[in-house]
Amino acid sequence: MSVSSFVVDSDWLYFDPDPSVPTFVLPDGSVDAHCHVFGPGDEFPFAPERKYTPCDASKNQLFALRDHLGFSRNVVVQATCHGANNDAMVDALYASNGRARGVATIEPTFSEAQLRELDEAGVRGVRFNYLRRLVDPEEDSYYLRIAEMIAPLGWHVVVYFEAQDLAEKWSLFTSFPTVLVVDHLGRPDVTQSVDGEAFQLFVRFMQENENVWAKVTCPERLSVTGPEGFDDTVPFYRRIIDDFPDRVLWGTDWPHPNLKSFMPDDGKLVDFIPHIATTPTAQQKLLVDNPMHLYWKDGDRG
Repeated sequence: MSVSSFVVDSDWLYFDPDPSVPTFVLPDGSVDAHCHVFGPGDEFPFAPERKYTPCDASKNQLFALRDHLGFSRNVVVQATCHGANNDAMVDALYASNGRARGVATIEPTFSEAQLRELDEAGVRGVRFNYLRRLVDPEEDSYYLRIAEMIAPLGWHVVVYFEAQDLAEKWSLFTSFPTVLVVDHLGRPDVTQSVDGEAFQLFVRFMQENENVWAKVTCPERLSVTGPEGFDDTVPFYRRIIDDFPDRVLWGTDWPHPNLKSFMPDDGKLVDFIPHIATTPTAQQKLLVDNPMHLYWKDGDRG
């Protein structure tokens, strides 16, 4: 496993270099709709303002994992450690031969020409991260301006926040003139009831806003019972998949940045899918139909 000249954080957990082969056979054309590339740092330097320094996780390693797990395509989400320099992500898109799309980080200073270049590369969304341990959030006007910039391209907005922040951000999120995709189910507290007030607020958010989608991802981040089954997360994922089958996405989150207690086996993450999407119809929508609609509906662009 290569390591760049950047000094990896001392508590960084490296991704599993030898994940198991899933027993669950993915539907043909399945998409890993949330994953990242890091560097390699010597080729694509990490941002000076980053709040963590990861190990290298290259496009070739990502594509090898794609094939090993049985996916056909990837959606590569810009990592905060690269800031608004999207070069590593864009390089992966071009190297994928049309089998990857991207979610970028942009700033209000980006020109129309820069946005067009990203669009041509396969970028279809922007990500706004509100986790203060990872970024320093901006004023709401900053995000609204960017959303207005990318709306004419048909892109969507991806948001990453903690469950307790939803009420505060509700007005902002419902102001975006695009599809809105919520990372990792809005990070619910799975020690509470799926019918409790906190998660029901998220359910209502999706009920009242038909442009809101959710990634039913990262049980390894949400579970408090550990890596042996993630059973405590299942009711939360099932509720959203059952209630909103046409607005859910799934991804590995490879290479699993900033985990502190254990590193998941990506093969076992795939084997978790039928526990939350329990029918072939639900699995087809989650893994093929929904991501293809959101990221590859414009077939004339690759």
